[in-house]
Amino acid sequence: MREISCGAIADAVAGMCIESCCMLPDDVKDAVKDAYESETSSACKSALMNIIDNYNIAERENVPICQDTGICCVFLTVGQEVHITGGSLYEAVNEGVCRGYETGYLRKSVVSDPITRINTKDNTPALIYYDIVPGDSFDITVAPKGAGSENMSRIAMLTPADGLDGVCDFIIDCVVKADANPCPPVIVGVGIGGDFERAAINSKKALTKNISKGNDDPFYADIEESLRKRINKTGIGAMGYGGTQTCLKVNIIAEPTHIAMLPVAVNMSCHCTRHITRSL
Repeated sequence: MREISCGAIADAVAGMCIESCCMLPDDVKDAVKDAYESETSSACKSALMNIIDNYNIAERENVPICQDTGICCVFLTVGQEVHITGGSLYEAVNEGVCRGYETGYLRKSVVSDPITRINTKDNTPALIYYDIVPGDSFDITVAPKGAGSENMSRIAMLTPADGLDGVCDFIIDCVVKADANPCPPVIVGVGIGGDFERAAINSKKALTKNISKGNDDPFYADIEESLRKRINKTGIGAMGYGGTQTCLKVNIIAEPTHIAMLPVAVNMSCHCTRHITRSL
């Protein structure tokens, strides 16, 4: 049995909140640079260069890439042989978020109730998701998610008769209806299967996957690339200026489902898809 203290978890989360808001992952930066090189529209090329300049300044000056530093999504992969000491895991994660957003001077965007809209003033509570796995590993992924792209996300309970064509058409329709609102070029997270909530969670988790790598399943890798090409033919372009580079990557997570269901969730993310993973 390996012990991990709540203090160590809070410290890790605090630093990860700041780093993820100020430093774009290398795979996303490389994809934006590739999009710039491939773009033929002068307006979109200029927009992409502004995006590149922005994330370079953010990293150099240690300031947020975007003013919307998001609601903090935290994915925990916890080995079943790990024992958390010194308090509550839930409280430790939220302490880290609170500390990170305070010391990092990050915008606090969480309200305590969806109707009364009173700001919690520390960006907590975080949205925390747990996966229990064999062994004694403990991995944390912090993914700040802005509202502009999140508001463009959708879920559909399709029927098995809709098939692959129905799934792909729904994904494309989501991107087209979102248009420039999620600040393209976008990364599109897709969850297929499971049930209503599992598809949605998987679509968000898909946004934390390395976009320089294809799907481990060749069947879904081909679908991801086909969808990316279809999206790039929509003409939305970087920041909605038209052009050929609307989508950097489509990432799909699929899992078993009921014989009568075909859940599909699409989680839209902007050009600054922020996330960071650490192991304790």
